[in-house]
Amino acid sequence: MTDPSGPILVTGANGRLGRRLLRRLAARRPRTPLRALVRSQRAADALASLQRETGTQVEVVDYTDTAGLSKAASGARAAVHLVGILKQTRGNRYVDAHERACRALARAAEAGGLQRIVYLSILGSRPDSANDCLASKGRAERILLEAPTRALVLRVPMVLGPGDPASQALRRQAEAGSVRLVRGGATREQPIAADDVVAAIVSGLERVDPLDAALDLAGPESLSHRALVERAAAILGRSVVVRSLPLFLARALAAIAERLVADPPLTRAMLGVLEHDDDIDPAPACERLGITLTPLDETLRRALANGDSPT
Repeated sequence: MTDPSGPILVTGANGRLGRRLLRRLAARRPRTPLRALVRSQRAADALASLQRETGTQVEVVDYTDTAGLSKAASGARAAVHLVGILKQTRGNRYVDAHERACRALARAAEAGGLQRIVYLSILGSRPDSANDCLASKGRAERILLEAPTRALVLRVPMVLGPGDPASQALRRQAEAGSVRLVRGGATREQPIAADDVVAAIVSGLERVDPLDAALDLAGPESLSHRALVERAAAILGRSVVVRSLPLFLARALAAIAERLVADPPLTRAMLGVLEHDDDIDPAPACERLGITLTPLDETLRRALANGDSPT
């Protein structure tokens, strides 16, 4: 029988969202042991200060190694799975980062008697998607949802928080003065505050009646990427001129980079995810999770502020 006060695992814990989550859990549940799983010693070293601050146990684990994950999950009551990639490279494939990792975690959870898994996915993911990344994520979701352990899948769009990669990219675009966006920034974006994602994950862990579902969650506003850049620029007291890059040209450049570079800055699958239109009603997910979304302007002010605190 799993101890209801047993440890909580967090995979991919070295990312900014993982560190925010660990700090939130440590503050809410100071007596609950936390285990942060990372895949390299370098990532483990990056968590040294957080380990001292919160008492989190940090372990290096291959996310596709069922035996290693089972050992790490021994005695735990729940897991938060933050592992995933937006860009596939020759050495880091979608099938390994998504499907094989989820299959190993599902087996480890069943063997260890975990009560639930909360999995962070991408808005638009589904197994039959024409986009390789979204299809892989969709298949990974299905692996967890069909496994014996209860699973909550949270599909989210662009996540904005201080120092996050998406926030830094948005700030660069807003401060550029003149920026060239694919299709002139016509893609619909519905960014969500990092703190809101953390709140959703914590709710999924703490619910007395654990959800076994996939929820689409996003911020309170859907707007074009162009409008988002202009809004960010206004908050920073700047103005920006948006120019257009044709989609066919962006795809061609990504295809060339895939053939010539081992780790291209942009791939066609990654471009497809970035160009996916996000326009959903987040109210049903918020109601089920019992969370309130941060207004977009407040999210932008926090995300674009100087400094890179992960809290």
